[in-house]
Amino acid sequence: MDAQYYEYHVFEGIDLPEEDLARKEFESCEFLRCDLSKCDLNGTVFVDCVFRECNLSLVKLNDAALKTVDFYDCKLVGVDFGKCSDFLFAVSFQNCQIDYSSFFQKKLKATEFTDSSLKEADFTSADLTSAVFSNCDLLKASFVQTNLEKADLRTAYNYSLDPELNRVKGAMFAHSGIAGLLTKYDIVIV
Repeated sequence: MDAQYYEYHVFEGIDLPEEDLARKEFESCEFLRCDLSKCDLNGTVFVDCVFRECNLSLVKLNDAALKTVDFYDCKLVGVDFGKCSDFLFAVSFQNCQIDYSSFFQKKLKATEFTDSSLKEADFTSADLTSAVFSNCDLLKASFVQTNLEKADLRTAYNYSLDPELNRVKGAMFAHSGIAGLLTKYDIVIV
């Protein structure tokens, strides 16, 4: 990848772990079964891009721009999305492993997380207004000063969050998930 700008390009089966891909620009590109783990993507711009079956674990995203980027069947373990540029930040995740990743202070309004694992993910101070967590595992995920207004967690599971430390007005929870809202009281629900 010597060029700085790629448009309508399909990258398939590329293995570039730990490579420096900083400050490149990808528009309407698709990445299929690529290993970009630990890559330096600082300052890189992705516009209307799709990642399928890719490993992006531990990528560096300082000032990276993710403008309408969809991830399908990807591994994104330990990724700090909080360091991405806020300008037009828009992502979605389907059937992804996003464990130990951080969304600290990210604006994630109406973001869709579907059939994904978000174990120990950090959503501290994130704006998840109207976000959807469809069939997602949120075991030990951190929600502190998080805006979850109108968020849909009806099919999410293993979450534990304190309604007194987060904004939850209009958020939707299933009956089976109510225990996750009462964890701090150390009570037994049968």
